[in-house]
Amino acid sequence: MIAGFEKRRMKAPDILHTERLTLRKPVAGDAEAIFRRYASDPLATRYLSWPTHRTVDDTRAFLAWSDADWQRWPAGSYLVFSTETHALLGGTGLSFTSPSEAVTGYVFAQDAWGHGYATESVEAMVALARQTGVRHLEAICHADHRASAHVLEKCGFAQTEVRRSSVEFPNLAPGNRFDVLCYVKLL
Repeated sequence: MIAGFEKRRMKAPDILHTERLTLRKPVAGDAEAIFRRYASDPLATRYLSWPTHRTVDDTRAFLAWSDADWQRWPAGSYLVFSTETHALLGGTGLSFTSPSEAVTGYVFAQDAWGHGYATESVEAMVALARQTGVRHLEAICHADHRASAHVLEKCGFAQTEVRRSSVEFPNLAPGNRFDVLCYVKLL
């Protein structure tokens, strides 16, 4: 459960807390850390729909997009930090397609894999989605990415379909489209 957040449709807070994590709205000063920790890592970004960042300017462009998303919608991207060590672990968030529909996902630095941080982050996004008025929360993952599928299933998402050749994963094979598993959680 997210501490300090009322159960009604409203603008999301800049900072959320879970049992082991602090999730915070990104700011311009985060560019170097994001770039270094995961955005420039080809393995961490392998199954993402955005290209691995080649320069910090790519990360700054993401931060500009994130700011615009936060201005338009009740929430947006969050950075994920360890509450214990304060280390940047990765990122998550909500991307709205309408006031009642959003998409979530995550990315983590390699040394943060296997610790349950993805599950804890997605659970926080589910709670946040509900509190900001989302009724239909979606997540997709590459059909071969079983670890992500497992996280979504643990968080109560139901696989609704396999979308054939529907999403480009530019870090796998630029220009090619791959099958994705589509998961939905009705709130």
